[in-house]
Amino acid sequence: MKPNILFLLSDEHSYRFLSARPTARGGEPCRTPTLDGLIERGAHFETAYCQFPLCVPSRVAMLSGRPSSECAVLAPDVPTIASHLGDHGYATATVGKMHLMGSRQMAGFQHRPYGDFTAPSPAHQKDPLNLPGPRDHIFMPSVLRDPGVSDIPESLLQEQIVTREATAWLREHRHQSPDQPWFLMTSFAHPHFPMNAARRFFDRYYPDGVTPPRIGRTGDTVDHPLTLGALRSDSGESQGLFLEDVTEEQTRKARAAYFACVDQFDEMLGDFLAILDRDGFLDNTIIVYTSDHGELGGEHGLWFKRTWHEASIRVPFIVSTPDHRSGAMKSSEVTTPVSLADLFPTFCGFAEVTPPDGLQGIDLSSVATGGQSVQLEGRDGPVIENLAALGPGTEYRAIRSERYKVVTFRDCEDLAFDLQADPDEQVNLLKEGAAPPPEVERLRSSLCEGFDYDQALDRLKDQREAFAKSFPARVTPRTSNQILLGDGRLVDADMHLEYPNVVSERPAADFDDWPE
Repeated sequence: MKPNILFLLSDEHSYRFLSARPTARGGEPCRTPTLDGLIERGAHFETAYCQFPLCVPSRVAMLSGRPSSECAVLAPDVPTIASHLGDHGYATATVGKMHLMGSRQMAGFQHRPYGDFTAPSPAHQKDPLNLPGPRDHIFMPSVLRDPGVSDIPESLLQEQIVTREATAWLREHRHQSPDQPWFLMTSFAHPHFPMNAARRFFDRYYPDGVTPPRIGRTGDTVDHPLTLGALRSDSGESQGLFLEDVTEEQTRKARAAYFACVDQFDEMLGDFLAILDRDGFLDNTIIVYTSDHGELGGEHGLWFKRTWHEASIRVPFIVSTPDHRSGAMKSSEVTTPVSLADLFPTFCGFAEVTPPDGLQGIDLSSVATGGQSVQLEGRDGPVIENLAALGPGTEYRAIRSERYKVVTFRDCEDLAFDLQADPDEQVNLLKEGAAPPPEVERLRSSLCEGFDYDQALDRLKDQREAFAKSFPARVTPRTSNQILLGDGRLVDADMHLEYPNVVSERPAADFDDWPE
């Protein structure tokens, strides 16, 4: 019988934030026993990279298996992981954040009971709740002004609803088609900002339990145009409130809140997996965990993502099979660099399905189960792209080999780092007067050969414009998430949080026995 596949996807989870990763190897002292447990009973691809450090292009590239410089949208003629597995006998469902554009909101999945259907703030619930605008909580100044204890009751968090709706879908599927394998993607909004969590998690780190950023504004790239562009961006999350003006106290509080979000997410994930295990849903199920990109968390004086730095582009990547969890197969750690582009062919490998033509990645299913991959060993390394500039000419492509990271720009100084000797990316091996190693020059050439930034940007622009013209959005949600009712209507799921019918402004005044 073919295995089921449970794909656990979070948002903005830096590779540093796994308590299984020791401090000496770049880890931060968070608490993630659930993810640590998957590592202990699975394969940990500990050097994994996203394809594009920004939500939408990362997800489009990951779901399509195509380079982000070639595929801007999930058009009807683009196979996705879900459509391909669905065509080969799998029942498919996605629950949670997708961050898709226009009127094509399924990404090839057959079922989608809950998520962000062109929502104003895709999946990210407003927190704190007193913010006036529907998107204020995902932009400055709120992002770094308001981290702390969440206003949202834990039972109403997006992650909790994702797990409940996912469990319900699995139970209904087993009732109706018990012999059909399934592919379920659960897509969670945290630890992406707004960085707010339950008090027990925030108090764990604030004010005294949080570490400062591992890397300050030091090294050869402090004045690189992309660094300065990120520090002084007028767009994206910053909205003209510059990161270079963020105070030490704001950094400490926001980092404490990010730690707290990671810990709380891990707890909710543990509850979810415990229910699935109890109900037998994991007996024949491959579990895969990763995130769409990282989070800089104050490193290099920066927040959010989009840059070439490790905290921005490097993510957790864990595969746990039934044999791992039963003890029949030993756990393993894979240090060879891999990419989220490898997910599509890897899922095909586990499902014993031939992948479609044109995929960028390679099948890691044999590596995850203790075998070898000639393709993996022969690959120069995963390629990361960012074609959304943070200043003139700052679009870039990067490649990560076992030892080196090389970053080439549209019209800026290229960079290279020896990540074995210099994991904090302080010394640019391509700076003026340097004599770069031959491997660095070869990797640099491989990024430049046959690639034209102008052509790529024009191609992506044309794709987006054609998609917007053919598939414009025809609904106007008011809240961050929507849910499908039993009668087939899709309704806003967060009205009670963002537009509540307030019964009492002061319960202590309206109820005689309300505790003081």
